[in-house]
Amino acid sequence: MHLLDFPLLVFACSFVVLWLATLAGASVFGKWRRLEPTLRSDFGTILATTLTLNGLIIGFTFSMAIGRYEQRKNYEEAEANAIGTEYLRADLIAGTAADQVRSLLKEYVNQRITYYLADDQSRIRQAQGRVAELQKQLWDTVVGTATAERTAIQAITIVGMNDVLNSQGYAQASWWNRIPTSAWILMTAIAVISNVLLGYGSRNIKSERQLLMVLPLIVALSFLLIADIDSPRSGIIRVKPQNLMALAESMRVR
Repeated sequence: MHLLDFPLLVFACSFVVLWLATLAGASVFGKWRRLEPTLRSDFGTILATTLTLNGLIIGFTFSMAIGRYEQRKNYEEAEANAIGTEYLRADLIAGTAADQVRSLLKEYVNQRITYYLADDQSRIRQAQGRVAELQKQLWDTVVGTATAERTAIQAITIVGMNDVLNSQGYAQASWWNRIPTSAWILMTAIAVISNVLLGYGSRNIKSERQLLMVLPLIVALSFLLIADIDSPRSGIIRVKPQNLMALAESMRVR
């Protein structure tokens, strides 16, 4: 867990930092070297370019966050499909092993749902540990039946179980695939420079104080939205295991 896992804290910290950067540009740099009227035209061009670059970086990072969010949704759907297919293929397994595979898959789905919905680290680690145990039991059961009876039908069940295990790995990898820290540093640095320049270009900090708060507020809100989407567990926008929950419900009636 780190700062980016708490979107509201990201908003608060970024707003304070950017507002202080604006005040520093207006008071410190403004007093150190006043902006001459003859230079205001060139300064306006520099400020506009910097703000445009800031907007482009924020938009690019937001696109990265959306892409990772969609990836997590797609892998959750793929995982539910793989488990559901293997649950049906359990009918091809001979003997009592079929009932054992179905029972293990039902518990497996519940543990995966728990992993998606868990908020505290203890529940997450517990679900991960149980998932690893169930994966070993499922694989050993399917391989045992295929070893006893080597047919093309048994090979199908092994391929299906392999898809179940791989889908969990892909889903886990998508949760680890976050926006790089370097992108956050670059975006923050450009935002700070933009606010410093905005404050430096102000003519009267007292009369423009409320107006100068607009840019730090907007940028901080953008950081909040990006951090919220990029964080798999915290925030408002999260991937809910709707497909896994629907699969678990359908397993109960079969």
